[in-house]
Amino acid sequence: MWLFVFFDLPTTSKAERKAYARFRKDIQGIGFRMLQFSVYIRHCASSETADVFERKVQRCIPKAGMVSILRITDRQYAAIINFWGRSREPLPDTPQQLELF
Repeated sequence: MWLFVFFDLPTTSKAERKAYARFRKDIQGIGFRMLQFSVYIRHCASSETADVFERKVQRCIPKAGMVSILRITDRQYAAIINFWGRSREPLPDTPQQLELF
């Protein structure tokens, strides 16, 4: 299972830029990695684990802007085709996770 976090946050004022930076830092702190500038992803071993991380992201959301969370299966994620420039790159392997609670 993969969680995608898409966001479009305002950065007009100093306070908004600070909230934007804090949101990025917070979601990186809970294990999301940047796929594109406003798209972060995280692998989850189960639907229950995805539920936990969805709630963690929800607690990080700033007052202004738009944040969307998308959940897809490993099989759906495997259908993604990535290009860097004109060269096609394969997907990285699904991470092996050991979760301790």
